[in-house]
Amino acid sequence: MRNKRTWAALVIAVIVLPACTQDAPRALGTLEWDRVTLPSPVAEKIVRIDVREGQQVAAGAPLMQLELTRTQSQLAALQAQARQSRDALDELRTGPRQEDIAQARASLAAAQAQARDAQAYYARLQPLGRQRLVAASDVDRARAASENAIAQVRVAQAALLELERGTRAEQIAQGEAALAAAEAQATVQSVSLEKLNVVAPRAGRVDSLPYKLGDQAPVGASLAVLLVGEAPYARVYVPQAMRARVRVGDAARVRLEGQETTYPGRIRMIRSEPSFTPYFALTGQDAARLSYLAEVSLGKEAAALPVGAPLQVQFDDAH
Repeated sequence: MRNKRTWAALVIAVIVLPACTQDAPRALGTLEWDRVTLPSPVAEKIVRIDVREGQQVAAGAPLMQLELTRTQSQLAALQAQARQSRDALDELRTGPRQEDIAQARASLAAAQAQARDAQAYYARLQPLGRQRLVAASDVDRARAASENAIAQVRVAQAALLELERGTRAEQIAQGEAALAAAEAQATVQSVSLEKLNVVAPRAGRVDSLPYKLGDQAPVGASLAVLLVGEAPYARVYVPQAMRARVRVGDAARVRLEGQETTYPGRIRMIRSEPSFTPYFALTGQDAARLSYLAEVSLGKEAAALPVGAPLQVQFDDAH
């Protein structure tokens, strides 16, 4: 009887012990910082580097400088075009000069004098033509010359009237639009010139400088990568079996591989879509292979931990 009781106690211990020692749900990942990448605005040579990898920098601190010559020349050309457009607009607003108006009046007077002379000549030929003392073709030419002179008077009158009335409102509007476009292009180029002096947008630590002094990075290539923020975070992959029990805001404990110290954290993000979704893994036993990317924010006490270190996250408040 005693042997039976002893055997039963051992069986119960074997069953209860794993349940008592079973750990809380865990996820694996790495330690990361928020990263700021500074792309190359133009394909220019690096002429100066002011920092080194691993250096702590303040917001606005110079990081490097690209060659300025070509961008400065382009900016000067655009600024010259803007000045030209501004002067043209001022000319439109001022209107015609008094000398131009006086010249138009003189041209009108000359046209009127020619018209009177042509009309008088035609008037003299008309009776001679009726008496057949001159050829009919001479009379016709005199009539055409008279009508042409009268038309020239109308042209001169219209030209004088145009100058006296000044510039049209539509022309001024076109000049204003041309000036605005030229100034906008100059402003864009000025901003591009400022970007050639690469500065830190936020305080942080220089993580990477992919290019060296004298290199010419292509447009959009990463010139510098900064690690920013007050503390790092844990980037982990939550297994499918744990996904339903892990929520944003839950507390967690983070421990680096090979260390006993744990750091408190809290889940700040978890993706709704799994990182790996093959068709055959959507049902059945293979569904357990799915994982969901999550981020666990840490406190300032974790600021000295190495970036990229492997870690484990234990979710204390898993539901």
